[in-house]
Amino acid sequence: MSPEYLVVITGLSGAGKSYAHSTLEDLGFYCTDNLPVHMIDSLIEHVTREGYTRIGIVVDVRTPGFAEDFPTIYRERIKRANPEAMLIFLEASNEVLARRFSETRRPHPYDPELPMTEAIESERRTLDDVKAMADMVLDTSQFSVHELKAEVIRRFGLSGYEREMLINIVTFGYKYVLPYNLDLMFDVRFLPNPHFVDELRPKTGLDLEIIEYLEAQPEYREFVDRLSDFLLYVVPRYEKEMKSYLTIGIGCTGGRHRSVAVGERLRRALGDAGYSVEVTHRDCNR
Repeated sequence: MSPEYLVVITGLSGAGKSYAHSTLEDLGFYCTDNLPVHMIDSLIEHVTREGYTRIGIVVDVRTPGFAEDFPTIYRERIKRANPEAMLIFLEASNEVLARRFSETRRPHPYDPELPMTEAIESERRTLDDVKAMADMVLDTSQFSVHELKAEVIRRFGLSGYEREMLINIVTFGYKYVLPYNLDLMFDVRFLPNPHFVDELRPKTGLDLEIIEYLEAQPEYREFVDRLSDFLLYVVPRYEKEMKSYLTIGIGCTGGRHRSVAVGERLRRALGDAGYSVEVTHRDCNR
């Protein structure tokens, strides 16, 4: 007897496997993390006998010999016994992975003795064969935690599971690469730029001095009010279309002052209206 859903999640360290794991749990999956690969088929057989029809398994390089053993075990034992099984490979850019490990202050599990960038590259090369087997490769470089959760829900949404649309506001600088996966994008470079005020230049749109400077500009107040009204008009319509998440980009020249302040104002306006909102200030500290 095979489970109705069997999802095996793997990929690069720091790419979001633990969040995908917790999301499957929220969807009613029986989940396990860091299981030795030789025990996967035994676990599936056991929990299926216990009556579980939705199974999620996370496996990765924390298990010794994973890259060498997993491809054969998955092809010849797991997939053969469970043809409907899905293998998801999560990845992200080297820069994003390095930043995530820096933020958590955890060593890289592939080889804690290597410099971070070398460990990331080595793991990426080692997992090339595993990635090539995947049914779905998901790049989480610009996914927030909520967006990754929404994507997993979208892929494996089950009847009766109520989904709340998640809104992510991304502030950025046009002098850097544009964010991708944006649903809406607004250019705020027409607003007065605090960068040209010497005492304000080192600060960001999170600082009171920048906020007060912008609030003193009539065009700023009118713009954020009109933009808030517009979003409060369109967001329910995206929600009606069963969109899992909505990503809104706010850009200025450097991504430090105007876009950040506007993003925070929109967070409050949408949050006050009852929406779940997350803000990512991508270039604020560049």
